[in-house]
Amino acid sequence: MPKARARKTRQVPKKSVAADSLQKAVAKLTKAELIELVIEMARGDSGIRRKLESRFQLERSGLELIQETSMAISDATDFDERQMNRNFDYDDEAYRIVQRNFGRLVNSGNLREAMALSLELMSQGSYQVEMSDEGLMSDEIEECLGVVIEALQKSNLPPKDVNAWCTQMIKKDRVGFICDNELRALQTHSNPRP
Repeated sequence: MPKARARKTRQVPKKSVAADSLQKAVAKLTKAELIELVIEMARGDSGIRRKLESRFQLERSGLELIQETSMAISDATDFDERQMNRNFDYDDEAYRIVQRNFGRLVNSGNLREAMALSLELMSQGSYQVEMSDEGLMSDEIEECLGVVIEALQKSNLPPKDVNAWCTQMIKKDRVGFICDNELRALQTHSNPRP
């Protein structure tokens, strides 16, 4: 079955009359006005904010990274409920940010925080998959969750904590197939037979 299209940014022609007018208007701004405009736009549009953060390669503190990841999960899993049972667009860039940030959290020693955010992603993401026509976005969700599952396989967290997390993840999966095999294998691995 064909996969639905991910929401992509529209390509704008290289030069247009409107762009020329905009460039002239922006050129008249002072540096302070330009900074204020960019910050205002970034606050109002998470896509613009993500592009600016990516361009400037901003480093995040643990708390900022957690907040950014939570917002990216919300952006990635958002859809118009009037489009249920259709192949609606979704924000694939936000899914990439979730995946990248899960890796950053794991690498910075914040595995438990990544586990908590994974529960959020499973809950919201599986709902999005359930509401789509053809189980869309499940690949993106699995790629994000795979980062945390792989880290848990290598971690020294208590097996009971890993097992409890796997159980919660399986319960939060509204469609019953997102990372199901991987979670069950991790549960088995974290509960070795005596």
